Formats: sequence, structure tokens, C-alpha cells
Amino acid sequence: MTTTEVIVLCLAIMMAVFVAWMVIERRRTARLRERFGPEFERVAGTEGMRRASAILEAREKRMAHLNIRPLGRTESIRYIEEWRLVQGRFVDDPLGATAQADRLVEEALRARGFPMSDFVQQAADLSVDHPDLVENYRVAHDIAQMAQRGQASTEELRRAMQHYRAVMEGITEKEVHEPIPTR
Repeated sequence: MTTTEVIVLCLAIMMAVFVAWMVIERRRTARLRERFGPEFERVAGTEGMRRASAILEAREKRMAHLNIRPLGRTESIRYIEEWRLVQGRFVDDPLGATAQADRLVEEALRARGFPMSDFVQQAADLSVDHPDLVENYRVAHDIAQMAQRGQASTEELRRAMQHYRAVMEGITEKEVHEPIPTR
């Protein structure tokens, strides 16, 4: 084989490896985009596409080692009943009801086995199994934090309660097969 043939062969092999790598990366990105939905776009928007893939895969690996479980029927019903009480309290005490909703969602997530170290990690963990709920959780929690600083209007508190309701439905509804009624 001549030197030119060896160089051409090496270039062809390098090109084949590169193309194979690109195909694998595209499949990986497509899988993560489908699994995480809007959460993939959010992370990619802040971290870049390649870093987002690594971050989301790390979340998947972390969650694979945790014992996340569905709530039992009795637990789900209890949380739904507690939610109804919190929601009913909103008219007379929007600030208190919103703070209570935040605690109730955290308690329900803890009961399912989600580690509850800090909110950023909670949201990241939730995004793995519930990418459709995590944005609701973030928005509601952000408003609850604003409310603690005295910076949230009643309308914002109402929106937080709507987001918390979506989260509660998502983490309890599958077990009881009925949506939480709005009152």
C-alpha cells in the first residue's frame, strides 16, 4: 500500500467514525428531547445542547438509584383530601393557603420517595419522571417564594395554586384515576 492509499484509508476510517458518532449523538438528543420535552429545551437554552444532554442523563442515572414509588390508594386519597382543604382555605387566606400548598406538594413528593434536599434538586429529580409537571412546580414555588417576601399579588397566588393543583393531580391522580375537583 502506498503512503497516499494509507492516508486515504485513514481519512475514510476517521470520516466513518465521525459519521457514526454524529448519528449516535442525534439519536441520544432525540431520545432525551422526547423523554424530557420542554425541560430539555429549557436546559438546552441555558446550558447548550451538548451540556443539556449530559445534565439530563446524569439526572436519569441519579433517579435510577432512588426508590421512587407511586402513592398507595389510601395515601393518594389522603393527599387529595388535604389538597381540597388547602384549596378551600385560599379565599380567606391566599398567602397561607399558598404556603400550605407548597408544603403539601413537598410532603407528597417525599412520600413517593423523592429526596427533598433543596428545591433545585427536587425540581431536577421531578423532571425525570414528570417532565410535564416540573415547570408547574417551578412557577408555583417561585411565586410562593415571592409571597414570603411580600412581593406576590393575590392574582399571582391564584396562579401558584393552579400550578400546585396540576402537580398534585400529576403525583396522585394516576393512583386514584380521578382528577382533583376544582371548587
